[in-house]
Amino acid sequence: MSTRFFTNDGDNTLLNKFKGVFENNKDIEYFDALVGYFRASGYFRIREFLKDVPKIRILLGIDVDKIIAKYNSKGLLFQGDANQTLIEFLNEAKEDIQTAKYSKEVESGILQFIEDISSKKIEIKAHPSRKLHAKIYIFRPEKWNEHNQGKVITGSSNLTDSGLGGYEGSNYEFNVILESYDDVAFATKEFEKLWEEGISILPVEIKKVKEDTYLNDTFTPFEVYIKFLIEYFGKSVEFDPNSVSDLPQGFMRLSYQIDAVNQGYELLKKHNGFFLADVVGLGKTVVGTLIAKKFFYSNGFPSHISTILIIVPPALKENWVDTLDKFEIKNYDIITNGSLHKIKDPEKYDLIIVDEAHKFRNDTAEAYNELQKLCKTKTKQIMPDGSRANKKVMLISATPLNNRPSDIANQIYLFQDAKDSSLEVSNLQHFFRGKIDAYKSLKDNPNIAEVQESVKYIYQEIRNKVIAPLTIRRTRTDLKIHDQYKIDIAEQGIVFPDIKKPNKLFYKLSDEVDKLYDETMYLLSHDIDGIKYYRYQAIKYLLPEKKQKYKNADVASGALASMMKVLLVKRIDSSFHAFKASLNRFSKATAAMIKMFDDGTIYIAPNLKVNEYIIEGREDELVEKIADVIETDPTITICIPEDFESHFLTELKRDYEIVEGLNKRWAKVTEDPKLDEFKRKLEDELLNKEINPQQKLVVFSESKETTSYITNTLKKAGRTDVLEVHAANRDNLKETIKLNFDANIPREQYLSDYRIIICTEVLAEGVNLHRSNVIVNYDTPWNSTKLMQRIGRVNRIGSVAPFIHIFNFYPTAKVNSDIELEKKAIMKLQAFHSALGEDSEIYSPDEEIQSFGLFEKDVDEEKDERLAYLHGVKKV
Repeated sequence: MSTRFFTNDGDNTLLNKFKGVFENNKDIEYFDALVGYFRASGYFRIREFLKDVPKIRILLGIDVDKIIAKYNSKGLLFQGDANQTLIEFLNEAKEDIQTAKYSKEVESGILQFIEDISSKKIEIKAHPSRKLHAKIYIFRPEKWNEHNQGKVITGSSNLTDSGLGGYEGSNYEFNVILESYDDVAFATKEFEKLWEEGISILPVEIKKVKEDTYLNDTFTPFEVYIKFLIEYFGKSVEFDPNSVSDLPQGFMRLSYQIDAVNQGYELLKKHNGFFLADVVGLGKTVVGTLIAKKFFYSNGFPSHISTILIIVPPALKENWVDTLDKFEIKNYDIITNGSLHKIKDPEKYDLIIVDEAHKFRNDTAEAYNELQKLCKTKTKQIMPDGSRANKKVMLISATPLNNRPSDIANQIYLFQDAKDSSLEVSNLQHFFRGKIDAYKSLKDNPNIAEVQESVKYIYQEIRNKVIAPLTIRRTRTDLKIHDQYKIDIAEQGIVFPDIKKPNKLFYKLSDEVDKLYDETMYLLSHDIDGIKYYRYQAIKYLLPEKKQKYKNADVASGALASMMKVLLVKRIDSSFHAFKASLNRFSKATAAMIKMFDDGTIYIAPNLKVNEYIIEGREDELVEKIADVIETDPTITICIPEDFESHFLTELKRDYEIVEGLNKRWAKVTEDPKLDEFKRKLEDELLNKEINPQQKLVVFSESKETTSYITNTLKKAGRTDVLEVHAANRDNLKETIKLNFDANIPREQYLSDYRIIICTEVLAEGVNLHRSNVIVNYDTPWNSTKLMQRIGRVNRIGSVAPFIHIFNFYPTAKVNSDIELEKKAIMKLQAFHSALGEDSEIYSPDEEIQSFGLFEKDVDEEKDERLAYLHGVKKV
């Protein structure tokens, strides 16, 4: 079918139509184009057809609405100002050149375009007062008349590469070619009228475009290098030590923090978000607060009053409120991680700050979904084009890379479009899909060296292409090697201690306990011979009629069983005391369920402590309790044995035999070589003034049972200087902790009532303990995020000692040489790693659990290579 219409579909493109018109009409003398948008790349596409055309005119529109909005914002009236029209065209031309994807062909085309204007082969005008939506291309022959009528093309295509249909995936357009003399005459008349109103773009002005862009061939290589650095670092180059001048009393003006403020603000503008990832103890809360303040006064103030939302873990809320109020931050709300569902007006917020952002890494968690909806909801601020502004997002985390590739992607998706990002990698979804698949494939590879090398490669790409452009990160190494920072902190009396390589504390198991220990690890984790944790998978093995009320029953049961396995593995690493208590509870819980089967009634009530009622013989109370709440608690199910799959009870009893067997054997163990080694090292090394000048010690364990056990043992031995801190008493002890362990309070307030603080993870964040410089990890921190958070309690601005000492406990057998001692310990560590699975995965190349890699190197040895270039360009 022959038609005069064409749509850029297949070969039916405007470019091919141009080609046909020019090749079959060699006498064309005039080519006039009226377009709304014009790109030099589009001109280059048709340039070969125009080489024999003597008279070429292009009239284009400028974005008049944008100029009017700009004038109105300044209280001015735009009336077709010729100078402003010219400026607008030249700016668009420069932007076209600067943003065009580079190739030699594109560069040649743009240079040809500039040369054609300079030689007056083509004339260009910009219309100053009308937003031209029309697209008309007029072809007139040398002797134009009714018998030699010419042609006109009109429709939707602009003179751009995509409008011409110059590549696969170009714009879908709708154009038509007209060939009657009357149509060509009408189009020509309208064009002439608009041409008279246009503003000429003179050759001297278009040459200025060349001089102002990379096409300028007079730059020296050094000037190009400096220009590149200035473009890369943006406003951060313009460091002004007085740019942050309103610091509250007690806060230092530190140049590395001011640089971070400038860079962070630029990243918010460029990418809608970024990671603030300074290492623990360098003042991320202060930097985040300063960026928030800069944003508040720069985001349309005072016509628009920004609202800021800070999302924090409960333990950090008080510190944030204190800092925000001291810096006089206006118009903010602060909520804890678990309260996102309470936000009813997400459009209210312009800037979202998320502290400890790695806690929101799992896209299957409800908290993540709430946060993503919050971050992706547009703000109430109206932009000049009438659209509503995107939210800005600041993710604060000392370890953004110490997560799985999928976790990193989830966090970036909070402020980036997964398929159309502002980064060099435009399709992040496609990029991360490959990394996630490659990472998952490593799980089945038994070769540790190969796994580590592959992980290093995966994370190198993620770091370089995605994380680095979105991250501000300073380490203590950075502050020590760059003169500007080094001199600044020295002048203000700040000393950052060096972190010594961690010390290994081996506790030796007797032959009998060593054998029991290894057997226990095997039975806790082996898929076939070991415990199957059926006690925690009851709903998975319900028959369909009963099972249907529980959503994702199989997944939930599997997760619960896995959690129980991880708990027991971590408890045996923590202390024999904690492990024996957990094992005994597990045995009793399994026995309680078997008893319910024997009695003929099984209660599934996740929100009630069923085990306690059964173990204590209080079934009557349990029945009454269930009767009271069964109408309002949909999770409660009352079953009979026939409601379960036939093999469930058999497997449950098998689990009980294994668990109770271990329980009886461990009950006979009276030795505690780990605690004995700790007490032996306490005075001789851990509190020795040679390494611990303040004689303050911090001991971490994940288990409250372990911390209580250690504390009670030391108190029974006569010590009165031991303070135990856990979730239940932390708030009540805040002042005591500060007065005894915080180096930042005035010296006259220092107390020394307590020399040893023994704590769970509740003190791993949001608290200063840096009168101490010695940490004992009583149980193993299974990923570097936890390790860094623990170390950060004593390695902070204001630390008082020259060195940080870290001591880590490892179980081993009684052997005759140090080499064998360490070999046995590594074997036990490997057993832990295999048992814990994802909980101890190698999240990044920085974390090599199996071979002590995490504990043998300097923990804070990394540095940001980009800072050398930033400081270099500042000196020019």
